[in-house]
Amino acid sequence: MERNNFAFGKMNYIICAVSLFIIIFGFILMTGPATTVETGFEPDIFSTKRIVVAPMTSFGGFLLMIVGILFPNKKVEKED
Repeated sequence: MERNNFAFGKMNYIICAVSLFIIIFGFILMTGPATTVETGFEPDIFSTKRIVVAPMTSFGGFLLMIVGILFPNKKVEKED
């Protein structure tokens, strides 16, 4: 397979990889102790980190993934 047949360029893959790490980081921020019958009520489920910062981080990662997919490839086409 020739290198010219790839749909994405190097920059597209870099942007997509960075956005994937941002999405994973956002989901990690959402984790924490759960409220169960055995442990009782956990007020940390309403923390700003879990209900504001983490979803905004993940959403930003998803938007960056769209940018990574739509980023134009700068290859020069040769006309024969």
